[in-house]
Amino acid sequence: MKKKLVFLTGAGMSVESGFKTFRGADGLWENYPVQQVATHEGWEADPVLVNNFYNGLRKKLYAAQPNEGHRIVASLQKEFDVTVVTQNVDNLHEKAGSEKVIHLHGELTKVCSSRDQFDERYVRELSEDDCEVSAGEKAGDGSLLRPFIVFFGESVPMISAAADITSEADVFVIIGTSLNVYPAAGLLHYVRPGVPVYLIDPEDVAAGGRYNIRHIQKGASEGMKELRKILLGG
Repeated sequence: MKKKLVFLTGAGMSVESGFKTFRGADGLWENYPVQQVATHEGWEADPVLVNNFYNGLRKKLYAAQPNEGHRIVASLQKEFDVTVVTQNVDNLHEKAGSEKVIHLHGELTKVCSSRDQFDERYVRELSEDDCEVSAGEKAGDGSLLRPFIVFFGESVPMISAAADITSEADVFVIIGTSLNVYPAAGLLHYVRPGVPVYLIDPEDVAAGGRYNIRHIQKGASEGMKELRKILLGG
């Protein structure tokens, strides 16, 4: 039976692919204040602006390609039972070939009901050729279509599934996240004692009080090259 290898990835995972994501509720995302484009209040104030923002972001995502870090994560499926838990809304892990991906903060390629964004009946994937939401376009329940994104302040229902898979990990790897964004940062507490934990990030990161974390102080691609050697023994 393959060992369970669980990744938690954040904004730093996609930086080398040229795709930006926000890092905090007080930051900027593609030069827009996050409060304007990634909160429920921003949506209520101007749904057309919000949908237009994500329309543009979707086009950038379809043009982006996975980096070597994404590809190495996917390649490890040969030797391990790999699950990726990501805070990112892009689909670059899937593009690279990762088969089990849990999106904590939603998926940019999808739209949903603004009455209940997690009602699966009204969640729809947009194709590259038809990736824009028109002003006033509605979901099947009659509410306005909105991005399938977990806005700041909204619940994160996939955190339970992420906690369950983290508690089963034989190896846990964190890539490109500051561990300051909750509830994702809390996943570290679900890692069983004695399980090796690796952190790949070029910056110094406060690691939640755990001192048995091995920090590979590199970007996603170079860090994953080093981790692959460690995990595969050469």
